[in-house]
Amino acid sequence: MISPRNILRHELIGLDVSVVEASNPLHCGISGLIIDETRNTLLIRTPCGNRRIQKQYSRFRIILPDGTRVIINGSALVSAPERRISQYMKIRGK
Repeated sequence: MISPRNILRHELIGLDVSVVEASNPLHCGISGLIIDETRNTLLIRTPCGNRRIQKQYSRFRIILPDGTRVIINGSALVSAPERRISQYMKIRGK
C-alpha cells in the first residue's frame, strides 16, 4: 500500500498532484492528474490541457489514494521511474 514513507518506490501515474514551488513561477499552482513520468519530468493533465513540469526544481503536493497529502521535493524523483524504484529498494536493503 502506498504511504508517505514509501511513495518513492511506487508508481506516481494516476495520482492527483499540485505544484507548490517551481523555478518557473508560471508552474506554481498547476494541479491535475499525473498521466506520464519521464526521468526529468511529470506530465500533468489539467483542465486547461497537459503540462510538462521539470522535477528537479519543483516541489509537489501529491494526494495518495487514502487522501493523505504528501509534499515531495522533485529532486528526489529525478531518474527513470523504474530505476528510481529499484534504487530505493537497494538502499532500503530489500
